[in-house]
Amino acid sequence: MRAARLIRMALLVQSSPGLTADALARELDVSRRTVIRDAQALQEAGVPIRAERGRAGGYHLAPGHRTRLTTLHPTEAETLYLSGLPAALRDLGLSDAADTARLKLSATLLPSLRAAAESSVRRFHLDAPAWFREPSTPELLPELARAVWSDRTVEITYARPGRDDPVARLLQPYGLVLKAGVWYVVGRVPDGAWRTYRVDRVTALSPTDGEPFVRDPGFDLTAYWRANAEAFARTLLRTTATLRLTGRGLGRLPAVADPAGVAEALASASGPDSDGRVTVELPVESEEVAFAQLSELGADVEVLAPECLRARFRAHARDLAALYGVAPRQR
Repeated sequence: MRAARLIRMALLVQSSPGLTADALARELDVSRRTVIRDAQALQEAGVPIRAERGRAGGYHLAPGHRTRLTTLHPTEAETLYLSGLPAALRDLGLSDAADTARLKLSATLLPSLRAAAESSVRRFHLDAPAWFREPSTPELLPELARAVWSDRTVEITYARPGRDDPVARLLQPYGLVLKAGVWYVVGRVPDGAWRTYRVDRVTALSPTDGEPFVRDPGFDLTAYWRANAEAFARTLLRTTATLRLTGRGLGRLPAVADPAGVAEALASASGPDSDGRVTVELPVESEEVAFAQLSELGADVEVLAPECLRARFRAHARDLAALYGVAPRQR
């Protein structure tokens, strides 16, 4: 394990001169003290790595020195071919480029490594979207991806959920995230705030004139998403439905509703009433989404509020009763 970490540290310093001990510690998932010890070990092994102080400091290799640690291990060759999702590359318009890159890489590998890399394709297939949902590629995703690559500010028109009035936004698109088959763009708006938008709700997009925007070097897309994904999911839940559920309905609620909303609903659950049902307050995205989700629970859920959603279920029950020739119960 330590040998692999030393190799990775040398390659990191070679590819990104000036990395600090703290930055290397984050990359290698070790302590700052371990980085200092590893640098000393590399020096003793003949790798001319040194730490420099000041604004342009950090760890550097001696001028002109390049490590000869780039030979791939068979396991590394195997995992390299698992590093991308074919569907995601297709959505971004990069599948042809990825195929060409894999061919070029295969041509440079030793025959034994080439076989190891190709074996991973035969053994593993990554399918990210959830079951029973046919993912669709947002029409403007490739154009938005080009703006991300070129650091180009864009003006987008965004359809807000549950609203009839789309809004226009100026956005510096920093990155794209694929979550459970849904694409999101993360970027900065003119007031400096960070925003996340669903790409399939972007109805129009046009790059602005002028120079590319200057990226914030401290922005880490992965760290941002991890820190903000749960909060972002909660912002999508803009209204609340009051529900009366059987025990079975309560148990099935996590299978049909958004996890962030379910957690709040379970925390708000009352004790069972005389019929054994519990009342909860469930945050939902919109009436339309709530109806589609809660319909799956059938008679195990009764909507108490809002009245518009209750009326929709009442009309749905009448339609079903008429279809099957059953008179609905009156409450």
